[in-house]
Amino acid sequence: MTIFSKLLALIFILMFVTCVLYVVFGLATVRKLRKNPKTKDALGAEFVSGWDIINVAQALAFPASWINKLEESQLSFLYANAKILRENTTRLDRILGSVFYWIMMFSGLAGVMLVLLNSLGFIPE
Repeated sequence: MTIFSKLLALIFILMFVTCVLYVVFGLATVRKLRKNPKTKDALGAEFVSGWDIINVAQALAFPASWINKLEESQLSFLYANAKILRENTTRLDRILGSVFYWIMMFSGLAGVMLVLLNSLGFIPE
């Protein structure tokens, strides 16, 4: 097995964990937030079905300073309202959202970087 194959297998395992966390976070947290009248309109723009799950996870995962920068931008309507979401979620929901979001970002970016580095010849056979 080459180093590329081993790294690819690790990334696929992380992507599978991300898929499981996506479903669990969507069922456990976002469904509850969709039913709450205070939070129903604070989940951000939903381009495709399920995008609000990623919006909520991002709002719960980012530090407050990053969220403040996003809320001050002209595109703030695209993002979930972190202040309202933090008030209406439990600590477990916030941890689950953060873990899901950062594993999703890491596995996605690592997969792209692995393919790019392999195609440029930086990964030995």
